[in-house]
Amino acid sequence: MFRKSRFTIISGLVTGALMLSVPLSAFAAPTVATSIKPVTSQELVSLMNDASSRAGSTVSFQMKEAPSVSREQLAVMLGTSLKLADAKEPFVDVPDNSASAGAIGALNEKQLMQGTSPARFEPKALLTEKQAQVLADRLYDYLKPFELLETTIADIQKAVGQGKLTYKQLTQMYLDRINKYDHQGVKLNAIITVNSDALKTAEAMDKERETKGIRGPLHGIPIILKDNYATADLPTTAGCLCLKDAIPTHDAEMVKKLKDAGAIVIGKSNLDEFASGITGASSLGGQTLNPYAPDRNPGGSSAGTGASIAANFALAGLGTDTGGSIRIPSSYNSLVGIRPTVGLTSRDGIIPLALTQDVGGPIARTVTDAAILLGTSSGYDANDVATAYGVGHSKTDYTKDLDVNGLRGARIGVATELFGTKPEEMPTTNLMNAAVADIKKLGAITTPITIPNLAEIMKYPSLSGYEFKSQLNEYLANYQPDAPYHTLTEIINSGQFLKGNESTYKLRDTRDLESQEYKDIVLKRTKLTRDALLKVMADNNLDAIIYPSTVQTTVPIGESSKAGNNNRLSPFSGFPAISVPAGFTSEGLPAGMEFLGRPFDEATLIKLAYAYEQGTHNRKAPALLP
Repeated sequence: MFRKSRFTIISGLVTGALMLSVPLSAFAAPTVATSIKPVTSQELVSLMNDASSRAGSTVSFQMKEAPSVSREQLAVMLGTSLKLADAKEPFVDVPDNSASAGAIGALNEKQLMQGTSPARFEPKALLTEKQAQVLADRLYDYLKPFELLETTIADIQKAVGQGKLTYKQLTQMYLDRINKYDHQGVKLNAIITVNSDALKTAEAMDKERETKGIRGPLHGIPIILKDNYATADLPTTAGCLCLKDAIPTHDAEMVKKLKDAGAIVIGKSNLDEFASGITGASSLGGQTLNPYAPDRNPGGSSAGTGASIAANFALAGLGTDTGGSIRIPSSYNSLVGIRPTVGLTSRDGIIPLALTQDVGGPIARTVTDAAILLGTSSGYDANDVATAYGVGHSKTDYTKDLDVNGLRGARIGVATELFGTKPEEMPTTNLMNAAVADIKKLGAITTPITIPNLAEIMKYPSLSGYEFKSQLNEYLANYQPDAPYHTLTEIINSGQFLKGNESTYKLRDTRDLESQEYKDIVLKRTKLTRDALLKVMADNNLDAIIYPSTVQTTVPIGESSKAGNNNRLSPFSGFPAISVPAGFTSEGLPAGMEFLGRPFDEATLIKLAYAYEQGTHNRKAPALLP
């Protein structure tokens, strides 16, 4: 059994680059052309007051009329008007005892006005019209009120750095949304357990930032975990009544890494019981609803994580994927979901379904946020031998691969044989055809492909039917020895489980890992799938293959899900895949497009998916949960 090893988080991740990775004018209204001419004081004041007005602020600016303004004069004016507390500045050309030093330090701290280099401020340099416009855009961004809905990790860190927000306030905002929409109102039913210590942890993160600085991009960031990740401070139930209130002895390795990076586990989400299913129902958590259409299922098995992140209950979360359990809810909830290469992230401490296929990965509203979680939670773990294959391949920072022009010149194979053709599948197929057209517009070279031996590959079953019993029993012995039941047999005899799963559990309880049938599947299916995918990619010199994440949109609760089998290619091969929003059907239902790549080539997939996301902006928040 995999047991957890200690992991020392590398602090001091480069957050400045992350927080300023988009133009500072990105949140401002369109601006007029500017020049390098010195700006007059009246022109500057007009720009600053206009920015304040657009941000809805009552702050006003004034300055004596002059033909030019120095950087030092602007710093004093901004510091006074914004009533900023003096702060220490790091610049060698600003005397510590100068009248402007405190204001320059405060503006640098708030990222409103920084040096011309890390060491120099150039206080006497005259401000140009172009520089004035950039500063006005920064001021607009600084003064505008913080908005919770659809916010990102970078937005949060910037808002906290500017003093608009604390991590404790942010956590309370998310707890309020969970209370408003999960337990009443729409009653999304996405969360099994709310962390009662979340506010206490958030307050500690605030104090740590003040005294020691920020650990990295996830410092103070609320996240949600699928309730099959072991947590030493919260019950881990897999959605089953049989494990209600059962608390593991220690955290899963991925959870530990996120906590060490400063993330706050705000709650644990519902799932298909023991991650077996794709509709979002369990005996303990009940049926999770889809935030875009509450009469329909949210996809699974990471149903609660998908529904809660789409509903803005947290910044991002973790799911697990044995067949399609990260990518299906991502498709049904207009989210980004990454199923990593088996071995990139540790499975230690995740309640297993089939370790040959199991992998943990992020679900988020943006590619950037998903990339942050992936980099933080990946890496070698001595207690999961599969991660030895990832040594030399994993990264701690996938945000470096984000490239808005990432599709230019990329060669993309379009697996048209995986597009649906039935009438009920055509809305998704139409979105996929539009996505292919968008990818071309964004500079990619697309080519239709045929995957060798596809029909034979798709005939193989999931290994969950064979591996679940022995691996579950081993997990319980190592992580939850004090749980009321210790084996699948005992759970079945207890009757404390989802009754619709009874026949499945009983069948799995009769199987072991010694059957010839199981061994043949492990040996033949994996090789057949890998060879087929690598060959078609090599023959066509492809960077990735695309197809619908699900061939059909979500169906009403109670109906059999019709997600299709496209999701099998990634788990059957162990290769990585990422699902990104492809848009909405005329019924207002989301659908996703999946990029599949070579083993441990998550960086390429993230680059391609980011370029597509930034070129289309297909995601929209659920209108029912304002």
